[in-house]
Amino acid sequence: MNVRAPRGRSRGRSVLPARLRAILPDRDGLAAMARHPRRDLLAGLTVAIVALPLALGFGISSGLGAEAGLVTAVVAGALAAVFGGSALQVSGPTGAMTVVLVPIMHAHGASGVLTVGVLAGLMLIALAWARAGRYMALVPAPVVEGFTIGIACVIGLQQVPAALGVPTPDGDKVVLVAWQAVTEFAAHPNWVAAGLALVVAAVMLAGGRWRPGVPFSLLAVAAATAAAELVELPVARIGELPAGLGAPSLAFLDVGALGSLIAPAVAVAALAGLESLLSAAVADGMSVSHRHDPDRELFGQGLANLVAPLFGGVPATGAIARTAVNVRSGASSRLAALAHAAILAVIVFSAAGLVARIPLAALAGVLLATAVRMVEVGSVKAMLRSTRADAVVLVLTAAATLALDLVAAVILGLVVAGALALRAIARDVRLDVMPLHPDLPDDHSDEEHALLAEHIVAYRLDGPLFFAAAHRFLLELSEVADVSVVILRMSRVTTIDASGALVLGDAIARLERRGIAVYVSGIRDGHHQPLQALGAVARLDRAGRVFASTPEAIAAARHHLHSAGILPPPPENALA
Repeated sequence: MNVRAPRGRSRGRSVLPARLRAILPDRDGLAAMARHPRRDLLAGLTVAIVALPLALGFGISSGLGAEAGLVTAVVAGALAAVFGGSALQVSGPTGAMTVVLVPIMHAHGASGVLTVGVLAGLMLIALAWARAGRYMALVPAPVVEGFTIGIACVIGLQQVPAALGVPTPDGDKVVLVAWQAVTEFAAHPNWVAAGLALVVAAVMLAGGRWRPGVPFSLLAVAAATAAAELVELPVARIGELPAGLGAPSLAFLDVGALGSLIAPAVAVAALAGLESLLSAAVADGMSVSHRHDPDRELFGQGLANLVAPLFGGVPATGAIARTAVNVRSGASSRLAALAHAAILAVIVFSAAGLVARIPLAALAGVLLATAVRMVEVGSVKAMLRSTRADAVVLVLTAAATLALDLVAAVILGLVVAGALALRAIARDVRLDVMPLHPDLPDDHSDEEHALLAEHIVAYRLDGPLFFAAAHRFLLELSEVADVSVVILRMSRVTTIDASGALVLGDAIARLERRGIAVYVSGIRDGHHQPLQALGAVARLDRAGRVFASTPEAIAAARHHLHSAGILPPPPENALA
């Protein structure tokens, strides 16, 4: 009779709902939407006013057009608001995501971008299922800051052609594209477009400092559109938009290119997860008691990215600027972000013709101002002054974001930050000479103290003994002066790996080849396994030279010196 099979099946049934419950919305979060509806609806209206020009601009910058930005803000914004892990987060198209999408658009076209969005959505849902959200918080602050600076530079460079009123040159390297646009502008200047972009950006930056709560981006774009219509300025416009979202479709899926789209999809999923969780953390910091669920946030963003491409939208992520506006406007639940998406949907259905008249140069000015606002100058200065390692990681990540791509920049920043952290930890490993007097097992005369000190030296190891510090430890221990006994006190070793164990065994062997007897004391319980497995102290253990305490090791070393005739025989009372 097999009684284990039913138990295994019941365990499988109990785990599945629990895992689902961890990433699906709970009743408390949905019930909170009815507590302060008026305040949340007003916050949603404010965010929608701010988000409209950004959604249009980022849609155009991605290469799929303004309608793709609006669709993303509506569909992804609504799904992430309901299923995400932050009640205050506002999602939609962002500048960081646009930076990733431009090379994909150049290489694979619109179908490639939409297919990548679906794949990235599936990956984010898998990460949420695996409860990987908590690990996103391990990204060092200099990497995030350098990443943000690099993104801001890329967004600014992407707007150069539209701001100068010239056709966007071909290419996926933003520095070269911006330079070609400047060259074209020098040959055929369009001062109207350049002036329009500068005025919109200046109004946003100056107005934002003067009255942060006023949506100067929408006001500036509206004024630029009115001026372009009244004076009939010779500037390019957004163009006709579809009056609605359209029916969902899978016809865009590029099945034949799935193999080549996996790597871009990983980049999009990584960016969506990282930026969304950073934005959610910002919302937590701005609120009094709200805390986000990272795994649920990954699930919400995954679902948003899975569905938005079905309607022609680009991959989305949590938007830090729009989330900050949402919190400052008094949002207290998911209703605010949901209202923001609904208001943008009304604009898509009712005001598509008006939106089509917006000058591209005005949207370029909005994004230029957004890029400038992304860089917190005070935070950057403080981090550059913090430590040399932080400054190196920040500058390197920012430069890599410009020269390479976002995922490569983050990986490079993480690797360099990890290497510098290991270097700092390795420097904390100390090998200190310790006096014998406090640990002598019995009372001794001053003469015997001096005699023992001539032949026995005790070293205390402090800190982690691992691969980054092992070589320096070996060099220091190999320079021990000519003595008869070395006692290694290891009670303060915090961790030891295979490299540390091997180096410790090598150091002991070198000392013994010089005729120096080695004793070890204070090995922690968790450190016995690597030391025994790699034979670092096996020979000493068999010889009876491994002790739990330093006084025991000193007593054994003293007995060894007497037995070897190095020290005179002890008094009879000492032998007793």
